[in-house]
Amino acid sequence: MSVEMLLLDSQATMVPASVNVNCLAAHQTNLEAGTVYSLTGFEVTRCNQDYRLSDSSLLIRFTDSTTFEKITDPAVPIPLESFRFRNYSEMLRLANSNNQLPDLIGKITSVKSTITDPPLDKNRVSATIKMDNDTSVTLTLFDAQAVKIHNQLAQMAVDPRICVATSVYPRMVGGRLFFNGTAGTHIHFDEETIAGESLFSSGLLEQDTGLAPVGRLLRSFAKVETLSIAELNDFVLNASSQNIDFICTGKVTGIKLDKGWCYVSCAKCFRKLHRSVSSLTCLSCNNTDAVGILRYRVEISIADETGEGLFGAFDGVMAKLHNMRAHEAVNLLPGNDVNPEESDAPQFVLDMEGNTYTFQVKVGPYNFTANNHSFTISRILGEGDPEPQPAFVDDGAADDNGDDNNDV
Repeated sequence: MSVEMLLLDSQATMVPASVNVNCLAAHQTNLEAGTVYSLTGFEVTRCNQDYRLSDSSLLIRFTDSTTFEKITDPAVPIPLESFRFRNYSEMLRLANSNNQLPDLIGKITSVKSTITDPPLDKNRVSATIKMDNDTSVTLTLFDAQAVKIHNQLAQMAVDPRICVATSVYPRMVGGRLFFNGTAGTHIHFDEETIAGESLFSSGLLEQDTGLAPVGRLLRSFAKVETLSIAELNDFVLNASSQNIDFICTGKVTGIKLDKGWCYVSCAKCFRKLHRSVSSLTCLSCNNTDAVGILRYRVEISIADETGEGLFGAFDGVMAKLHNMRAHEAVNLLPGNDVNPEESDAPQFVLDMEGNTYTFQVKVGPYNFTANNHSFTISRILGEGDPEPQPAFVDDGAADDNGDDNNDV
């Protein structure tokens, strides 16, 4: 529809600009990053308030009447870069708001990749970034962006320590802050930017974190191993706490409804809400008037010829398997004004008993605690699905409060 860009003037004011596709042929030769122009004949309009790339309320729109005059030696120096960095508290306020795409800067502590050679579909690269207050957040890139960064990191002779990511989308999931890359996201490492160079030389990196370098972590993934259910149970008993993925195949031998088949979660952080007489409270967000979303939480017993285990299937897995969201499933329940959390499960959930599934589970630190009695299914594999890759969540297990940390 259009080409979007950011313009920076001599007073370091950043303004978004747009070229409609109908005018693109006339102006495309002038669209070169880092070039200085004197502009005339453009329109000024209000900036879209959703997914904003700058703090400006105005947008410059190029038309057929717009002229570009290249300036090789501007009278007033114009900065080479400008970023909209936000601290952790400000990022929390922007999370899930859909109205800002800020920039992120921090120290890289780990990188995870699901990319193979050659790359398959649904490629992802995830980096753990330590922000200014030493709080770690996760930045995730998808598809072509993920492949590009994966290859760039793999070819670097020295592991990068600083990451600058532009135009990222902040969101809260399970009480944690995550960032997704967008079409406008660009990644810069170490001293590739003035801001990165400043942090790189600030002395904050002198202490050894004790973590493996980024490059080695990036290349450390192996194929997801297939285990029997007995081997999966033995792994938890004998291995140390870690995040690792396995593939299992088994028949559903029972649907456990002791905790129901669904729960009402916070629309912002997805944690289970607590009911009062007249409202829903989210303890994580400290919100006594939270908006609730109905989400699946189904415990199922699955067995193969070696043994039996208890597994949890949550919102993303169940909705994809049955092509129906939890709030839509309520319409299939008998009676009116029924509380879904206290109702019997829909028939299609009960009909899972007796079916055989091949599924991916993520064994995380929670599986090694005394309170855990089940494994979380992160994906149910169907015919024609690509070869499973390691799941992409650091703490991928749901607890008894109904948290669905795998649905990231």
